[in-house]
Amino acid sequence: MDLTDRREDILRTIVREYIATGTPVASKTIALTDVRVSPATVRNDVTSLEEEGYVSRPHSSAGAVPTDRAYRFYVETIGRDVQLPIGEQLLIAEVCQDGVEGLDKRLRLIATLLAHFVHNAALVTQPKAARARLKHVHLVSLQEMLALLIVVLCEPTVVRQRTVSFPSPMTQDELTSTSNRMSAQLASMTGAEVAAQAELTGADQPVLSAIVELMRAEDKPELGRAYLEGLHLVLSQQEFAKSPRALALLQLLERDDWVESAIGPDIDESGVRIIIGHENREEALQDLSLVITNYGSSSRSKGVIGVVGPKRMDYMRAISSVNYLASLLSDSLRE
Repeated sequence: MDLTDRREDILRTIVREYIATGTPVASKTIALTDVRVSPATVRNDVTSLEEEGYVSRPHSSAGAVPTDRAYRFYVETIGRDVQLPIGEQLLIAEVCQDGVEGLDKRLRLIATLLAHFVHNAALVTQPKAARARLKHVHLVSLQEMLALLIVVLCEPTVVRQRTVSFPSPMTQDELTSTSNRMSAQLASMTGAEVAAQAELTGADQPVLSAIVELMRAEDKPELGRAYLEGLHLVLSQQEFAKSPRALALLQLLERDDWVESAIGPDIDESGVRIIIGHENREEALQDLSLVITNYGSSSRSKGVIGVVGPKRMDYMRAISSVNYLASLLSDSLRE
């Protein structure tokens, strides 16, 4: 059943008030807002909203609490293109440009800033190339017939290594010559292009095979390392102060693959995604909402940035903050 305009206004008021206070919203409170109808009319409309699954009430005289369906209605009315005020954009841009060196430190700073702005946990993953490209290789002698292969990939720069065995003894000079020759020949190639270099034989062949294996592993559709900041801001809120799910949440976040598991199969989906309550695949996240988006380029490298917090989070602020920081990170990668 479609909601009337008045019931939509009442529902939006209930969600906004509950987000602000965390307490059930009374009909009298709703009647004092811009809805401008009597408390009796509000009570009738709230009863209808309860019957349609938008709100819940412990008993008939209690205030209204939004359900997952109400939050879904609310975020769809906000849209996905909400922007932060210019003053806050300038503040974030100034902090981000304050000479932070190194990808790890920069991403941690971004996560900390986002957590501060939304008063919830913030998530940023390292950018990962859609298709890794070879920059160069190094071979370092370990034993007569064993060497350490160091592979440097680009877009963004990633270093991977593994040992390589040779059919006959190799000196360091021979290893250096081999790595220089292969670097020149294979530079800028993808894993598939490297694998097609059938003319490489002899001592080059085990090195080639090892490079292909490393690049195939890098090309798997998974996210880079995740940085989560501000978890204490979530766990200190009233929903989690005495919640038995807090422990389950902490256990989930200890898993290396929790981000992929939470986002699901649509990792590459563009635009801001909002996953609310029981829409989460992981039970430990079903008291929470996620506001996430990709940054970077699908043709080069990209990562994920987002907010994790209770269902009554300030969605407008979360969406606008995620949008702006994603644009900053995308610009940084292009540069």
